[in-house]
Amino acid sequence: MPTQILKEQLAISIRMLERANHIDFNGHMSTRVPETDFILINSAAVSRSTITADDVIMIDLEGNVIEGNGRPPNELPLHTQIYKRRKDVQSIAHTHPRWSTMFTIANIPLRPVVMQGAVLGEIPVFPKSQSISQQEIAEDLAEKLAGHHIILLKAHGAVVTGTTIEEAFVRSVFLEENAYRQYMASQLEYAHSLEDEDIQKTKNVVWQPNNIRKIWDYHFSKL
Repeated sequence: MPTQILKEQLAISIRMLERANHIDFNGHMSTRVPETDFILINSAAVSRSTITADDVIMIDLEGNVIEGNGRPPNELPLHTQIYKRRKDVQSIAHTHPRWSTMFTIANIPLRPVVMQGAVLGEIPVFPKSQSISQQEIAEDLAEKLAGHHIILLKAHGAVVTGTTIEEAFVRSVFLEENAYRQYMASQLEYAHSLEDEDIQKTKNVVWQPNNIRKIWDYHFSKL
């Protein structure tokens, strides 16, 4: 996919994340540039609600700016350390979701309670609540993420991955939807998980390209 199209997709995804209250004045998203060791990421200073492709910069995996104006976010090591370890990851979103983060504050595990939750897999929690702006902390985070699509950061936020920008965005949507439903059900009495035998069947039905695109298009229509 041409780099310019990736920049436009990334900017659109960040605007949709902001509109959905997954990020605010902070939060960031990145994607690999195919067949290179470069990544695209939003500049640190740009407003997440008005970002355009011009606000996306290209950097290498050491954090050097290759193309574009501005500097990368302070938590750049979060992205670079994951990309170095996970060849399957093509896009990363670092969000500050309200409902999912609340579960880390309460020390209550998130469980698949609705169909969308079936696609999330096991969700580990990173115990350090500080900014992931130091190399050593980012390395620990990347190691704990191994084998998972999502990791929650205690009292901080979430890291959501995908093989495309669309996948990372939709996983963020599903993460928050599942967390919200789990919380609301728990107010009635207890939020029951999906049965183990149903999780894989449900995942196979829900996690299809047409469904992923449908969620993307729905949120895009609201911009």
